[in-house]
Amino acid sequence: MTLDRPAVANATSASPLRRLEAIVPGLTLVATITAAAYGLRQVPGLSGLSPMISAIFIGIAFSSFTTVPAAAGPGVAFFGKRMLRLAIVLLGFQLTLGQLGEVGLVRMLALCALVAATFLATVGLGRLLGVDPGLARLLAAGTSICGASAIAAANAVHRTNDEDVAYAVACITVFGTAAMLVYPLLGQLAGLSPVDYGFWVGSSIHEVAQVVAAGFQHGDVAGEQGVVVKLSRVVLLAPLLVAMSVLTADRSGGVSGKLGFSQIVPTFVLGFVLCMAINTLGLVPAPLKAAIVAITPIMLAAALGALGLGTRFSAVRARGMRPLLLAALASVFISAASLALLATVA
Repeated sequence: MTLDRPAVANATSASPLRRLEAIVPGLTLVATITAAAYGLRQVPGLSGLSPMISAIFIGIAFSSFTTVPAAAGPGVAFFGKRMLRLAIVLLGFQLTLGQLGEVGLVRMLALCALVAATFLATVGLGRLLGVDPGLARLLAAGTSICGASAIAAANAVHRTNDEDVAYAVACITVFGTAAMLVYPLLGQLAGLSPVDYGFWVGSSIHEVAQVVAAGFQHGDVAGEQGVVVKLSRVVLLAPLLVAMSVLTADRSGGVSGKLGFSQIVPTFVLGFVLCMAINTLGLVPAPLKAAIVAITPIMLAAALGALGLGTRFSAVRARGMRPLLLAALASVFISAASLALLATVA
């Protein structure tokens, strides 16, 4: 369907009040889904479930078993795109360059190599398995960096189908949860020291919450090391997004030398780096920083809930088993490669 020029002109010239009114139905729906996702944490046995993961599946369930009202469209789109990018920017306030120093230069370089190798290996395996390139990139980002947050960020750089986002988050949830349960046993069998075990957990398990759960089972030292390494891995989200932006823009726009700066470095990535620099310098008052840290995961959960509203379970099932196999192989790859790097930098 093609919009006529007067309609487009009226939409773009609408007053701020009209634009706010347009997103209220979608805002209400997304807020309800987000509240439900956080409410699930109060259910016995589900307290460790990430609201970001719950939100996307609640959104999918809503769109699968009922109809998303047309009036909610503008608000859902707002959360699924603009609010998502703002939340990624605010993630920078949870990171500092000092965290890189805590890991150490040698291990930080090893971590960079691990992230790059995992991303490239996952994309390459996806090509061999015949997995859609967009979905393969989402799985690669989620496995190599930080699970659902990285998947959302990668989708913001190069927009894919909402079904692909949902599928990627599901895969990351399954294999990240499995790692959370299996790593403590494997760590004991391998006889890893608390510091080495923490590095292995932090450098290869997908979600921060999963790292915390697996790491602290080997004591405080292992848990704290795991969190520091994991956050250092999250710092690498910015260069990964820039690299993805360059590659996708080059393929779609021709010669990379003709690309604009905004195509090479998306604005929200610059915002993420700027917030991290501000946080490193300690320029944010403690109460404000606490508020930002508290609201950021809520914004991410809302954004993923909005993405969930754009897909259905049937569409996710239609992706088949090959992407699931790719996610499994990627998870095994990063785990084995992390152990191999640990042996060389110990």
